[in-house]
Amino acid sequence: MTPEQARLGALTRFAVAITVLNALGHAYLGFEISVLQTLVCAATGYLTEIILETTGAWSEARKPAFLGGGLKRLVIFLLPAHITSLATSMLIYPGDRLLPLVFAVVVAMTSKAIFTVTSGGKRRHFLNPSNTGIAAALFLFPTVGALPYHFTAELYGYWDWALPALIVCTGSFLNARFTKRMPLIFAWLGAFALQAVVRHFIYPTWLLASLAPLTSVPFLLFTFYMITDPQTTPSSVRGQVVFGASVGAVYGVLMGFHVVYMIFPALLLVCVGRGIILYVCEFAPVRKLQGTVERLWLAAFGRPSLNLQTSAPDMGKRVTTP
Repeated sequence: MTPEQARLGALTRFAVAITVLNALGHAYLGFEISVLQTLVCAATGYLTEIILETTGAWSEARKPAFLGGGLKRLVIFLLPAHITSLATSMLIYPGDRLLPLVFAVVVAMTSKAIFTVTSGGKRRHFLNPSNTGIAAALFLFPTVGALPYHFTAELYGYWDWALPALIVCTGSFLNARFTKRMPLIFAWLGAFALQAVVRHFIYPTWLLASLAPLTSVPFLLFTFYMITDPQTTPSSVRGQVVFGASVGAVYGVLMGFHVVYMIFPALLLVCVGRGIILYVCEFAPVRKLQGTVERLWLAAFGRPSLNLQTSAPDMGKRVTTP
C-alpha cells in the first residue's frame, strides 16, 4: 500500500465513520445539536476549503486541486473538510446559535492555510484543524460548552458499553492499518493515567474520578479520531511517543490550573510547540548541530558515523544511509 493509498483509505473510512455517528446521533443517540446546525457546519467547511484552495491556486498560478477529475476528485478533495466540520459540530454545543459553529469551522479550515511551516522543502500545516477550531470557540465564546452525555443519552443497558467498544474497535483498526498512530495513542493514554496518579498524590483528588474521562465517548473520539491526525503528528515511533506523552503532561498541568476542557488546549499547545521546533530545525546551524549531536551519540555506543538527513514531518526522526 502506497502512502497515498493509505491516506485516501484513512480519509474515506474516517469520513464514513463520522457521518454514520452523526446520523445515529441525531436519530437515536440524543444529540442536542440540531440537524440544521450540522448541515451548516458541513456547508461552511466545504465553502471555506474551496475558497482557500481557489485563492491559493490563483496566487501560485496552478489549477485548483478539486478540478480535473470530475465529481470523484471533488469528493476526495472535500473529505478533510467533511471530517473537520462534523467533528466540530459533535464536540461543542452553542445552544440554538449558528455563529459559534460557523466561527469554529472557519477557524479550523483557515488554520491549515495560515499556520504552516516549510519543513524538508515542503509546506505543511502543524495545527490540528478540528481541535484548533473547537479550542478557539470554547475560549472566545464563554457560553459555548461541550455535552459529553449526549452521545449516550438515549442508550441503556449493554448499549452503554457497546458504543464505546465500537469506537475503540473501529478506531484501533483505522489507526493500526492506515494512519500507523497506535504508539501515539498508547503514549497519550499512558501519560493521561500517569498524570491522574500524580495529581492524586499532589492534590486531594480521587484517583477514580481523575481516570473516569477515559470511559467517556468524547474522550474516545478525541483519542482515536482527533489526536491521531497524520498531517499534524510525527510518523516515527519515537516522535509519536514524545508527542502523545507531551499532550498528557500538558493536560495534567492545565488540570492543576483548573483550565476547562483541557484536552483541546493541551493538544493545541503541543501542536504549536511542534510547529516551532519544525521551524527552528530548518535553520542551517541547527541542522548542522543536530547531525553533530547524533554522530556523537552513535559513536558513544560504538556505532559508525552515518550520513544523516533530517526527516521533516517527524519530531526528531532521522533517516540514515551508509
